Amino acid sequence: MPLRAHNAIPRDRVLDAARDIVEEVGLRGFTMADLARRADVSRATLYRTWPNAAGVVADLFTREFRKVMQIAMGQVSAHDARSVLVRGSVAIVQHTRRLPFLRRVIELDPQFIATYLLHRRGSSTNEQTQLLEDLIRDGQSDGSIRAGDPAIMAAAVLLDAWSFVITGPVFVGEERLDPLDEELLLMLDRYLSP
Repeated sequence: MPLRAHNAIPRDRVLDAARDIVEEVGLRGFTMADLARRADVSRATLYRTWPNAAGVVADLFTREFRKVMQIAMGQVSAHDARSVLVRGSVAIVQHTRRLPFLRRVIELDPQFIATYLLHRRGSSTNEQTQLLEDLIRDGQSDGSIRAGDPAIMAAAVLLDAWSFVITGPVFVGEERLDPLDEELLLMLDRYLSP
């Protein structure tokens, strides 16, 4: 197989292969050698783009969460920023909760998620926070969101949303997630109301 230039690496194909491996074996079973075989690229090519398996996984999470945000926010139609933020946040929670690779990580490798919940923010969290801050500022401008520090308010919304993704199924069971999400919608709407 001919080697590709660094900038010609089939990034989405590699990340798709990474997602498939994580869904099958979790993160502990994830190796660069397996990824190279699955994506049909050389290990040298992978290492020119990512320093290690953790780097690939981080990019996978960022890509998948970015897709969820785009899909969920694209489905929301509302007349003011608060409605967009509230409905969009609930839609993001619902879509994120259904990601097979995330469910597998929670099942097999919860310490990976714990790192991002307890010790540091990842790129995805930064993107989600920025989206929320922008919507909060828009809502403060259009009068649909109360006054307050957009960064702190965005953090509060995101913390609530993540708890509904990660621990919601444990608290109420899979069969009662829709009513739980209705409570999230109500909670966020009341929290942000002027």
